[in-house]
Amino acid sequence: MSTVAAARATRPPLWRDVRVLRIAGQALFILVVALVAREMYLNAAFNSDRPLTYSYLQNRAGFGIKESVLEYSANQPFYRAFMVAATNAMMVAFVGIILATILGLFIGIARLSTNWLVRKIAQVYVELIRNVPALVQIVFWYTAVILTIPRIQESLSVFDFAFVSNRGAAIPAVRGGDDFGVWWLFVVAGLVTAWFVWRRRTRINEATGEPSYRWLWAAGLVIGIAAIGYFVLGNALTIEVPELAERRYLGGLQMSPEFAGILLALSLYTAAFIGEIVRGSILAVSKGQKEAAQALGLRPGQQLQLVVLPQALRTAVPSITNQYLNLWKNTSLAFVIGFPEMVNVSTTMINQGGHELENFSLFVGTYLAVSLVISAVMNIFNRLVALRGGG
Repeated sequence: MSTVAAARATRPPLWRDVRVLRIAGQALFILVVALVAREMYLNAAFNSDRPLTYSYLQNRAGFGIKESVLEYSANQPFYRAFMVAATNAMMVAFVGIILATILGLFIGIARLSTNWLVRKIAQVYVELIRNVPALVQIVFWYTAVILTIPRIQESLSVFDFAFVSNRGAAIPAVRGGDDFGVWWLFVVAGLVTAWFVWRRRTRINEATGEPSYRWLWAAGLVIGIAAIGYFVLGNALTIEVPELAERRYLGGLQMSPEFAGILLALSLYTAAFIGEIVRGSILAVSKGQKEAAQALGLRPGQQLQLVVLPQALRTAVPSITNQYLNLWKNTSLAFVIGFPEMVNVSTTMINQGGHELENFSLFVGTYLAVSLVISAVMNIFNRLVALRGGG
């Protein structure tokens, strides 16, 4: 009997083949999910006495949104209102993730400081913030802190350059001029040059052991080439300084008290969790690694920057990703202080034109989509910093 014939003779029947059972199980699961989704749709359509449709999104919204990153007016359709709400929530999440990451890194390092006072202050911050619900903190920072700042007529001023009051804050804004598009070519040229120099400095460091100063070289090149473009073109960027009118600010980059409240609360709340993740990841680095860095004559700051943190990062990234997702989902709590995010605006859309299930599916789908994007980006970053086994 040939080898092929022998293999066919010993092959198990289909109902016992593991590969066939796996495919069949997955197909069955997909079928069940599809049937459940179909029944949910039919049940929702039956209870609402109409087919589910999203054509209403083309209708005039008829309500204003007091704060928006995108241009918006009450005469625009519902879908534009929802886009404004989604963009507002994404802006809070984007800025909040940056602030929470920076603060969390400092808190995590401070928790391991040899200075007793610094260590205890960080510990009290973490224990206090982590054990108070995010919703309570949002209300506290908005009502007990931001709304108690002096009125707009008595705004706190920084050399008439920036203003802060209970109506919000206004700081100088950088606006693009006539040559802004051309100036970006200089920025791109700076980034490309910085990348090549980064690689060059890395090879020198690996070959000779000399300090690479990659960050200084890269940052200096980008800033330098961008500055050259700015002076050569003459009208690439302009600085718009805010002015204080009778009851409002004119010009500049303005921040509403609601945006400040939700951003401050979520950044501080998430930073406490990130700080503990950083602390645990640093402690997870082998003590021998720290001793080896010390034996090489590295200063404590260099040990942390060059040896400890890069290894701790590999442990911390998955857990930090979860905190980023939590911050994004917690933006839905902003409705309690009147910030126009998706839950707030969707509620108004329902009151204006009904379509509860459609609106619900819109903001659920948006939360899911952005969460998947955050996860995908962090998974890519996690693979970049992961240890690679030898071949």
